[in-house]
Amino acid sequence: MDKKYFGTDGIRGTVGEGVINPAFILKLGWAVGRVLAKGDSGKVLIGKDTRISGYMFESALEAGLAAAGIDSFLLGPMPTPAIAYLTRTFHADAGIVISASHNPYQDNGLKFFSSQGTKLSDEIELAIEAEMEKDMQCVDSAKLGKAERMGDAAGRYIEFCKSTVPSTLNLKGMTIVVDCAHGATYHIGPSVFSELGAEVIAIGVEPDGLNINEKVGSTHPAELQRTVLKHSADLGIALDGDGDRLIMVDHKGEIVDGDELLYIIARSRLSEGCLQGAVVGTLMSNLGLEVALQRDGIDFKRAKVGDRYVMEVLTNGNWSLGGESSGHIICLDRTSTGDGIVAALQVLYAVNHSELSLHKLKSGMRKFPQRMENVRVSGKVDIEGSDSIQQAVRAAEDELGSRGRVLLRPSGTEPLVRVMVEGEDAAQVTRLTQDLAQVVKKAFSG
Repeated sequence: MDKKYFGTDGIRGTVGEGVINPAFILKLGWAVGRVLAKGDSGKVLIGKDTRISGYMFESALEAGLAAAGIDSFLLGPMPTPAIAYLTRTFHADAGIVISASHNPYQDNGLKFFSSQGTKLSDEIELAIEAEMEKDMQCVDSAKLGKAERMGDAAGRYIEFCKSTVPSTLNLKGMTIVVDCAHGATYHIGPSVFSELGAEVIAIGVEPDGLNINEKVGSTHPAELQRTVLKHSADLGIALDGDGDRLIMVDHKGEIVDGDELLYIIARSRLSEGCLQGAVVGTLMSNLGLEVALQRDGIDFKRAKVGDRYVMEVLTNGNWSLGGESSGHIICLDRTSTGDGIVAALQVLYAVNHSELSLHKLKSGMRKFPQRMENVRVSGKVDIEGSDSIQQAVRAAEDELGSRGRVLLRPSGTEPLVRVMVEGEDAAQVTRLTQDLAQVVKKAFSG
């Protein structure tokens, strides 16, 4: 069955438009209580990022859960992965994060975690949607849920993050710039690294409800690059608005993206004999990552785009390490979901343990030139059924040989086909991308 409300990562949209409004969120809280907490007594943790609409939706969720007889524990601004961790350790029935991740403040949404701290299955999401179709009913007054604020949530999560690396890790002598995107990690990220001994220069730590992800964070690393160079820092760490995404910057001001971070962590795990099986990337992971890992004897698998699909492949294979180019890094031997701070600590451990700079560690992987064009289409798109497109793809793949690849992917949210080509020769990659884009445009532009 197709889902009506849930996307690949919860529910998200512009505040006041569609379902992102207080009335919908109120009923959603009730439906979640009915499904995840079995509609009886239970407890759900609620966290949020720093955008101004979080106050409104926090109140609506609390009321909906209370109507279903469920107690709420309000954590205030907390990173998404912190909610996953605390939901599991507090034995809560579910965790809910009010966040639109790396989107601007005008957007908001909700992410959900099961009692095990994992993303919800399709079956659970469909059950919640089915409950939304029913009339909302309130339990008897004596059974109404209560709300309580959890004051020590940040401290608990900081200690957890530090526990994901050996106690011998000492960052004394390192200068690290930490960019918290004016988001949910603003009061947590700098503390984690400073408590491990680093001199921390914090930016993006002054949220005002409207500036989350604005020219800062993992999607806007230019300010981090400037600050690293200005202070001659050893490296920089950029998180996104809800703290589940990581991009880093080396001492030369060069960006180290999710593919390179995944490579560094995998090599570190391999050197210590604790890499569990294959490393999982996505269809968009750079071919250079695959080539570098295979050179070291590390198996590499690709999942569909989206951290939930990376998680699915990891879980099915009983493996521990995966991620996306965008910086969602999943270390299942450390925690149950993607976590920007935890991933950064794994990279810092690799730097510390190897006694090599971040710049030197990433140099073992050479990124292949990659080009992507978005082709706007009209009508139904059937890439597999188009003879002209398939013939053009085969011709491009033959020209690239084993040192390149072609990917055509319809967008899940817009009338677009994404045409991506990778190879060793940048000029060849550009030419093939443009040629394929023209074939797709001719086939589907109407």
